This record gives sequence, structure tokens and C-alpha cells, in this order.
Amino acid sequence: MNVSLSVWLLTVAGLCVLVAADFFIGRKPHDVSIREAGIWTAVWVVLACLFGVGLLVFGGGGPAGEFFAGYITEKSLSVDNLFVFVLIMAKFAVPSQYQQRVLMVGVIVALVLRAGFIAAGAAIISAFSWVFYVFGAFLIWTAWKLVQDARKGGHDEEYEENKLLKTIERRFGVADRYHGTKLWIEENGRRVMTPMLVVMLAIGSTDVLFALDSIPAIYGLTQDPYIVFTANAFALMGLRQLYFLIGGLLRKLVHLSYGLSVILGFIGVKLVLHALHESGVHVPEIGIPFSLGFIVLVLAVTTATSLWAARKQEQRREGDRNG
Repeated sequence: MNVSLSVWLLTVAGLCVLVAADFFIGRKPHDVSIREAGIWTAVWVVLACLFGVGLLVFGGGGPAGEFFAGYITEKSLSVDNLFVFVLIMAKFAVPSQYQQRVLMVGVIVALVLRAGFIAAGAAIISAFSWVFYVFGAFLIWTAWKLVQDARKGGHDEEYEENKLLKTIERRFGVADRYHGTKLWIEENGRRVMTPMLVVMLAIGSTDVLFALDSIPAIYGLTQDPYIVFTANAFALMGLRQLYFLIGGLLRKLVHLSYGLSVILGFIGVKLVLHALHESGVHVPEIGIPFSLGFIVLVLAVTTATSLWAARKQEQRREGDRNG
């Protein structure tokens, strides 16, 4: 797509308005009900669909298909990321009424960080076509690693703070308890961080690692920075509500990592084929309609088999208790 500067500015301004509205609505700390989370999750999905329809009307089927494929991929990767968010919330014992504030700020940090990754990715791709080989190989390796982690029960592990976060904690100090939504307090004449700020930094910094596979994945579906940015933005902005909506169901998605590994491996192969094609090698390329259908099919099968496996596991536990 040939997106003008004015369209870019309008899009960013519109997304900022949506983020501000979301922040205003959830500014008061409270426990988020399933009903509230469900309504706002639906709102964000509808907004994403309307944006995709707008691309269809003004840009044609190609850009719209790329957006929906990218949005669904990023959304499914975000669901897997929620496992880590659950571990972070448990690690720092975040009170339930403050969890939405933590997620809200974390999502804003993630949007800013990903904008930088997207800009860097676009610059690298335009300058070095061979980077598609690197992206493809990285996604295939990530897919294999996902399978290995799933076999080891990776989501059952505890969250471990990264070195950067530990360094910041040592440098500034951390209060021993939460002080509402305050990020800094005075303690013994010294200004120290509250656990609220620490957990926000944990979620924000963790998203940098998430972007390492999600950004190459979406560039495997489209090389248009505008579509890459908007698909990421819409996928992230509904993440807070999705956390509360499916938080209790996450443990039932036992096959999600396997499904995501198939999708990432598929996109990795697609990138390698595209790189070979760009190098003049006559190989078949995978189109967006097929990619979109494949991604949706894998996610549908993964969800169905996960729920079936979870139900079987519950039945076995019930049988053991009765026995």
C-alpha cells in the first residue's frame, strides 16, 4: 500500500484516542468482571474487523487479507504471552484490583517498543533482502523451541526476573509492599520504587522478548509497515481485557504452544521460499488467502483438541476422586 504521511498521522492519532479512552475507562482500580472483560474484548475485536473492512474498501483484498492474517497471528501469539503475564502477576502478588492498571501500562510500553522494532525491521528489509532467510530460520527454530518447551511443561515454571530488572531493583531499591497505584515513594529519606512499578517493568521488558518472534512472523505475512503496525496495535490493545476474560481458561489451552509452533514454522518456510524467489530461484510462493486459511484452521483444531484433552483430564481426576 502507498500510505501517505497524513494517513499515518491520522491512524496514530486514532489509536492514541482509543488508548486514552481505554485508560480513562479503566483508570479507577477495581476487580474486572467476566462481563466487563467480555464486552470490551468484543469491542476491540469489532474495531479491528472494521479497520480490516476499511482496508478492503480503500486498499483492496490484498492489504485486507494481510491485515487479518497478521492480526489473527499476533492475537494468537498474545494469548500464549498471557501465560507469562499470569506467572508475573503471581510472582509479584499483584492485588486483583490493580492488575488491570499494570496490564494497561504494560500494553502502552509494548506498543512503543514494537513501533521501534517495526521501523527497524522495515529499514533492514528494504536494505537487505537476505534478511528473509534469517527471519525464516529464526521462526523455524522458535517453532521447534516452542514444541520442546511444551513437552517440558514450560508454562508450569515460575517467572524469573531478567538481569536488567534485577539491576534496576538494586539501583533504586523496592518498597516492601504496594502503595495503591503509586510508582515511587519516600522510604527512610530515600526515593524507592514500589512493587507496582517493578511489575510494570517486568511486563514491558518481557514483551521485548515476545516481539523477537512476533515481528518476524508478521513480516512473513506482509512487508507493509503500515499493516504490520496496525495489526500489532489492534492485537495488543485488547490484551488487557482478554487477560481477565480467559485467564481461568488458559490452563485448558494445553495444545496452544503446538499450534503456534506449526504456525511459526509455516511462516518460516513461507519466508524462506519468498527469499529464494527474490534471489531468482523458481520456487512456489504461498499466497495470503492460503496463509489466512491455514492459520485459522490450525488455531481451530488446536482449540478443539485442547478443550477435548482438558475435559478428558478433568474426567480422569473426577474418576480418581470417586474411586
